[in-house]
Amino acid sequence: MAESKETGGILGEAPEAKLPAYNDIVNDPEMEGLSLYEKKALLVNRELDSHGMGKYQWHIFFLCGMGYMIDLLYAQAFGLVEPALKQELGFSTAESGNLFSSFNAGLCAGAFVWGVLVDIIGRQYAFNLTVLITSIFGLCLGAPSNYNGILVLTAFVGFGVGGNIPIDTTITLEFIPQNRRFLLALLSVFQPIGVVVASGIAYGFVPKYACGTGGLGADGEVLTACSQVAAGQPCCDKASNMGWRYLLFTLGAICLFVFFLRFVVFRFQESPKYLLYRGKDEKAVEVLYNVAKFNGRHSTVTMALFEALTEEDSSVGSEGTGRPILGAGPPQREKSFGDKVKIELARYKLLFANPTMARLTILVWITYMFDYWGFSIAGSLLPQILLDKGRAIEVSTATTYRNYVIIYICGIPGVLLGALMYGVPLVGRQWGMVVSSALMGVSLFLFSAINTQASNVGINIMEYFFQSMFNAILYGWTPEAYPAPIRGTACGVASFWGRLFSIVSPLIGAHLLAQSTNGPLYLAGSGVFVCTICIALMPRKYMGAKSY
Repeated sequence: MAESKETGGILGEAPEAKLPAYNDIVNDPEMEGLSLYEKKALLVNRELDSHGMGKYQWHIFFLCGMGYMIDLLYAQAFGLVEPALKQELGFSTAESGNLFSSFNAGLCAGAFVWGVLVDIIGRQYAFNLTVLITSIFGLCLGAPSNYNGILVLTAFVGFGVGGNIPIDTTITLEFIPQNRRFLLALLSVFQPIGVVVASGIAYGFVPKYACGTGGLGADGEVLTACSQVAAGQPCCDKASNMGWRYLLFTLGAICLFVFFLRFVVFRFQESPKYLLYRGKDEKAVEVLYNVAKFNGRHSTVTMALFEALTEEDSSVGSEGTGRPILGAGPPQREKSFGDKVKIELARYKLLFANPTMARLTILVWITYMFDYWGFSIAGSLLPQILLDKGRAIEVSTATTYRNYVIIYICGIPGVLLGALMYGVPLVGRQWGMVVSSALMGVSLFLFSAINTQASNVGINIMEYFFQSMFNAILYGWTPEAYPAPIRGTACGVASFWGRLFSIVSPLIGAHLLAQSTNGPLYLAGSGVFVCTICIALMPRKYMGAKSY
């Protein structure tokens, strides 16, 4: 679409020479077979494509990336503080799984609730509320001195964090140009950054402010919880074990800073595609005008263009039949309550609109289930496994935390390789995911067979590299596969199934860890191989298709 240098206002018509003619829109061959909503979304795509990666798009990319960072900021933090928590509070190794399951229960609820809500109340509210909730409960998380209190606050932190990835990928996709969708995978680069930040802060706080020196008393004995020793005996109390609390307070402050950036510094515009399928065409035109102005351009989309469009047989309904139409503009808002309910139901049916879409949805769900199964066990228990193996070969706690930082920095090139796969012929999204998930599973099995400091670190680097690559492509591709009216719900429900499996897997993994160091590794690796099979079976037509 040609760039417009003039405009006649937000909702009015720009000079005729600068806008697509009526006949050009109605007779456009790319419009054939599209629903009324899809035709309008196509105009939005063309307008945003003409902007390229403007200032607004880059602001969205980095602010949504911070949501990704927060996701693994806490996922990593709980694995890092668990040994110090267990030492101070005295719960068993088997009970340590409750911490991760509490977090995952919150993530599970958050993924479902925010995923569904983002398609109902809009992207704007969800974008800000998720981070606000995370920051409030995150700041409170270091205060309790009992395990149950920590578990409750952990669940609420998880509820806020759980909506980040479904919401942030949806928002990013709906504002970036179609030829820059590799940036969806690149969002995941913020996850290893979150892990590195959490590990770096933990490296500075946890070993330094731990019970005794690295958890040892004056005579070299391991200090235990005060509830487990006689009065007056040396023990691990709150005052001598503040490191994990300092870590959690710092993470809460980081989340509050992100909320400040999102809500105060940058004013997010509601997604035009959300507004379109809600029948708010005038507001969608206004958003495009504001985005163009922010980018130093002029929008060429006006209400006159939307009104020039006609519905096709493939629409959700038509005026002639009296059925509600998705994206019908003002007439949609004037429908009866019953018709509005039908519109909502029609949206959810899009998940299973035809056999191919049904196959896609089911395979996506299974992939998320076992992906989260695998990396939840790895993320929650690998720090403890690495610590246990390190102690067995006399590696200090401080060195172990340093190793965490080294391992997780290597997730960054994994994400970059995943984003690169978007443009590789004959590989692309699908085979990039197949190969990376298979190698992630292999690395988990290899880790069970070795125990030297160099090999422990090396195999962990391999595992996290391919985990980062796989998840970068998976999270970036999922919103691409679904239309905007159901996009948030599709991503949220997929994440919900994954989070649901994340509740169970750390519990099983923790029980296996109490019996065998390698048990959780076999459990995680087997789950990842299920992902490999599911990705290979997915319909190829949804890999990189045009996004509406």
